[in-house]
Amino acid sequence: MRTSLTSTAVALSAAALTVGLTAGLAGTANAERYGVDDSRDTFHGSDIRDVSVVNGPKNVHVTSTHDNLVPDFKSGSGGRIYLDTDRDDWGPEYVLVGGFYSGTDYQLLETDGFASANWGEPVEGSYQMTLDFTAEQVHLRVSQEALGGADEVRVAMRVSGQRTDGSSHGLVDWLGDRRVMTPWVAQG
Repeated sequence: MRTSLTSTAVALSAAALTVGLTAGLAGTANAERYGVDDSRDTFHGSDIRDVSVVNGPKNVHVTSTHDNLVPDFKSGSGGRIYLDTDRDDWGPEYVLVGGFYSGTDYQLLETDGFASANWGEPVEGSYQMTLDFTAEQVHLRVSQEALGGADEVRVAMRVSGQRTDGSSHGLVDWLGDRRVMTPWVAQG
């Protein structure tokens, strides 16, 4: 049995966040999926347009689509993808930090909440971030083993970029509201 969630407009915040929730059944056991559309907040690669979360039996996949994601480092586009895997502990346990342009690095870290002061050791295990500039997408794949087996997961995302004058003031976009996580997505 496969459960998939797709886009249906539901207002969640003053920022006009719309959430996709249409449940359907089909095929073999696979994964639970959750999709979120986000309003236009910034420009040139730092604006999140939508995010999809798939919690599969082997991997968790987070795919975000952006406006004008470009390979040029001058965009300064980068982000943080927060993963919460423990209902009993407020906030995320993991954060992927990286640039969203060609030649950039990224790293999955343990964290205790959202503040960068709480970032800890690098996570051991299989994970990969890929950038698709044609589709304007960032894709994160993290193995269930690296997450300690995430029966449920929820996500928050924060991105930022650089203005043409070189400053980054005002070019921060959160998926929905600041430090707000998606609903829980069960492993399918």
